[in-house]
Amino acid sequence: MAKNYYDVLGVSKSASQDEIKKAFRRLAHEHHPDKKTGNAEKFKEINEAYQVVGNEEKRRQYDQFGQTFKGAGSSSGGFGNYQDFARAGGNPFGGFNQGNVRFDFGDLGDLGDLFGGMFGGGRTAREESRGQDLQIEMTIDFQDAVFGVEKVIDLNKQIICQKCSGSGAEPGSKIISCAACGGTGHIVKVQQTILGNFQMQSVCPDCSGRGRKAEKQCLNCHGSGHLKGSEKIKIIIPAGIDNSQTVKLSGKGQVGEQGRAGDLYVHISVRPSKEFARRGDDIHSSVNLNLKQAILGDKIKVNTVDGLVSLKIPAGTQSGTEFKLRGKGVPHLRSTGRGDQLVMVTVEIPKNLSREKKKLIEQL
Repeated sequence: MAKNYYDVLGVSKSASQDEIKKAFRRLAHEHHPDKKTGNAEKFKEINEAYQVVGNEEKRRQYDQFGQTFKGAGSSSGGFGNYQDFARAGGNPFGGFNQGNVRFDFGDLGDLGDLFGGMFGGGRTAREESRGQDLQIEMTIDFQDAVFGVEKVIDLNKQIICQKCSGSGAEPGSKIISCAACGGTGHIVKVQQTILGNFQMQSVCPDCSGRGRKAEKQCLNCHGSGHLKGSEKIKIIIPAGIDNSQTVKLSGKGQVGEQGRAGDLYVHISVRPSKEFARRGDDIHSSVNLNLKQAILGDKIKVNTVDGLVSLKIPAGTQSGTEFKLRGKGVPHLRSTGRGDQLVMVTVEIPKNLSREKKKLIEQL
């Protein structure tokens, strides 16, 4: 009896292609023969189902012809064989053929880790030669976060070899084609498994994927193009940066092959201010008024990140009133302009009044 490919993958007939792909990935991980939970027969059955319903064109024909359709290479029922199906307008195999097993993993490149890189999930030569990214923490003052600041640090990491300028070749030495890979930058190996022979491509270890190598390696870095050292790095912190945000410095990470460096990520921590609090791009502060100032009004000096400014207090100001100083907040990080400063006033109520003062307040 023909299999129902939707049942094999555990999805409904109305499932989207994305749902089918996710179901296949989950089952492939679970039943791969190299795993403890692996089952070779189940794995081939899952793959057979995915060859059909995982491809929109083949899925349409499968839905049209029903369970008699045999688009994954079965020799009985339905079209009977590949030629019959091909004559009907199908193209059942979009993948590759190894032994008696045929696979089509489409864009499931992340399965490469599970299958040892044989499906192209490994790192490319360019990725192999690039240095690693670095991350550091930096703490700055509140004022520096508002207006920006420039910092210079000494960072211990892999740096470019000054003798060979990152080429890995001894000065005066020629750069020749790599004999190990024939100048292609990669080598191909055939791996035998219970499912057949698989062709696996990997980065050439002799030339690190470059296809070329130094005839004579640099004596200073032994051909790597980099070595451990210290580099002074200037970090420009932009105005308006906030706590927990990150500054990226491209090419300032570890140096890899051919002088290709990773990136440096600087994670910012901002020391809190004793006087100001930040909410978004607005700054909040407070000021105390005496009873006379609140009742009669006054003109007072208020501190901002730019220095002292005048603030007019109207007569009859209530405690808890908030005044806005436009443009006295934090500069917008990704646009022009600034936030505002919001100043909340607190009216101080006098304590331990004399009899005379009490009478005066009663008269008021």
